[in-house]
Parts: sequence; C-alpha cells; structure tokens
Amino acid sequence: MSATIEQFTIIMIEDDEGHAALIERNLRRAGIGNEIVHLSDGMKAIDYFFGAGHDHTHERLLVLLDLNLPEIDGYEILRRLKGDDKTRALPVIILTTTDNPREINRCYELGCNVYVTKPVDYESFTEAIRKLGLMLAVVKIPSSW
Repeated sequence: MSATIEQFTIIMIEDDEGHAALIERNLRRAGIGNEIVHLSDGMKAIDYFFGAGHDHTHERLLVLLDLNLPEIDGYEILRRLKGDDKTRALPVIILTTTDNPREINRCYELGCNVYVTKPVDYESFTEAIRKLGLMLAVVKIPSSW
C-alpha cells in the first residue's frame, strides 16, 4: 500500500548505491510513495540546489543527507543549504553511519533538523529506515522556501 502522504519530493544525497536502494525500498515499505530524487555525490547536490538554471524555490522538498560523500561532503552541503536565504527553510535529515557526538553536535549547529544514525547490520538498518518512513508519513513541509 504505497500512497503519497503529503506532496513533497525527497532529495536523497547518498553515494553508496546499496544504501540508496535499501533506503528507497524501506521507505516504500513504510508507505511513502513520494518522488525520490537520488543524488550520488556532493557536487551533484550543490548543482541541484545552486546550479545555473536550477530553481526549486517553489517546490516542496525534504533532504536526506549522508555526511561521507565524494567531491563535497555533507557538512559543506548542510552549511550551504542552511546558509542561503533561498534554501534555509528546507528540512534536512542527516542519515549517516557517523555516531560521534561531536559530529552530531556539529550538524545541529549547522542547522540540521533531524540526525539519524544508519545502523551497521542489515536488520537494524532496514528497521531504522522503516521508522524514518513512519515519521515522514506525518511530517509537514513548508509550502515555499
């Protein structure tokens, strides 16, 4: 039973193709039918939000952001998103394997909205994403940013 809960697009910034597939599959299993745009590195993410000819300011978006990315890391993407008036209000959920308290604090200081650690083992990983999907089913996204 896959249905769009609220109309918004999920921008998943994740370089690990296996993790990306697991995330999408388990969000679908949790009933999330929203469009998911997968960006596989930091440069693609920066181009998506800030590149010439890319204007997403009237779209309803939610960002799932990994920290350990090639080209430009997730910290820099988060800093850019939250530091720009055009993208500041975008909800950003950090979804990463990093569970170091200093890194968690750093992300909140940079403006992330939620921080979720990806468990290492498969069963825990799928369960964490299913729970994230349940949260996304009730989350409210700003209508313009």
